[in-house]
Amino acid sequence: MSGRLFGVGVGPGDPELLTLKAKRILEDVDYICTPKAEKGGKSRAFEVVNDALDTPARVKELLFPMVHDGEELKRAWKEAADEMVRLLSEGNDLAFITLGDPLLYSTYNYVLDNLGREEEIPVETVPGINSIGASAARLNLPLAKGDEKLTILPVPSGPEELESILTVHENIAFLKVSRNYKLLVDKLEEFGLKSSSYLVSRCGQGREEVITEKLDTYLDEEVPYLSVVISKSSSASP
Repeated sequence: MSGRLFGVGVGPGDPELLTLKAKRILEDVDYICTPKAEKGGKSRAFEVVNDALDTPARVKELLFPMVHDGEELKRAWKEAADEMVRLLSEGNDLAFITLGDPLLYSTYNYVLDNLGREEEIPVETVPGINSIGASAARLNLPLAKGDEKLTILPVPSGPEELESILTVHENIAFLKVSRNYKLLVDKLEEFGLKSSSYLVSRCGQGREEVITEKLDTYLDEEVPYLSVVISKSSSASP
């Protein structure tokens, strides 16, 4: 009989934002599966939950490299899926943890792609507080009011796409800002949105940083990977 698989969002980084349901499941399962970007590296997701659990957890580290080689990624995802299937087939219950919410730009999506279609494996997804909501709360900034629209997307790689987005959208939450941060700041300034845009890095974590005015602080250095920029147009309510 197969064990159960839980996809658990652990929130943006503050252990106190771990939900009660997530905590219960993490303490009940046989293994916590934690994704790592590189061998020997640390799992930010496990750092969040480790101190919050009342009982020690058995941890299974799985490699999900942050590379652009599609074949290498597929191999890594398959190896991780095969290891999880092995543990599940032995009757173990597993919790695959991710920062934020498991269904919003997370490695858990690749787990679902590989295991979610297996009818004999019971799968339950446990939502978590995402970095966008947590960042807005940190700023005391409404993401949207009334009939306003909210757009969530990674920063586009090209100026034309970014310009079209800034032209028509009222409230925008940009993710993965580190890869094109200078382009984003330049275009926000060009469209008169720089003064109503905000950067939150490592929300809820030890080195959290909130920038509400000087977005160009990071123009000459690398923006932390776990960063969100929230931008509100003049037509949106502050």
